Amino acid sequence: MRAFLVASLAVAGVAQAQTADSSVLPDSGPRAPIRPPTPCVVLRVVDGDTIRCRELGLVRFIGIDSAEPDQRPFGAAASAGLAAMLAVGDTVQLEADVEARDRYRRILAYVWRRNVMLNWMMLRQGWAVVLTYPPNVQWVDAFVDAQQKARDERRGLWKVDGFRCLPVERRRRAC
Repeated sequence: MRAFLVASLAVAGVAQAQTADSSVLPDSGPRAPIRPPTPCVVLRVVDGDTIRCRELGLVRFIGIDSAEPDQRPFGAAASAGLAAMLAVGDTVQLEADVEARDRYRRILAYVWRRNVMLNWMMLRQGWAVVLTYPPNVQWVDAFVDAQQKARDERRGLWKVDGFRCLPVERRRRAC
């Protein structure tokens, strides 16, 4: 139990140490939406790849996967990583891809705040991994590059071996 607590605190500390400011990174990712965006006001960060918008309900970030909140300690760190980029009441821009909703009826989107794509930023800072579902692959090359750089630099959960078992594998209890 003590080891778990220490690991949780270490991961939480990593989450708080990094910011959403793309200027701290040597690369800044995609510059602007390709498709016309839709504004949404953030009501809450659900986890590291989902937010709730006032006008639209649940929004699932396209192309990324993060640990769920109950996947301790990594889920809390991923959620904290996204929460460091967004505050309740912030207005973000949602860019659609080919499919508008997932099987759970959540809106699928690339989420932009102040000309920074948060999907990309979650990968670049090491709080999420690439997970694509064609045909929603508009930014996949940038995502793969961001993930590789985060891994090479041991950012976020890469620093604490948080992706030894990928989030999707944890959900399936495969590791």
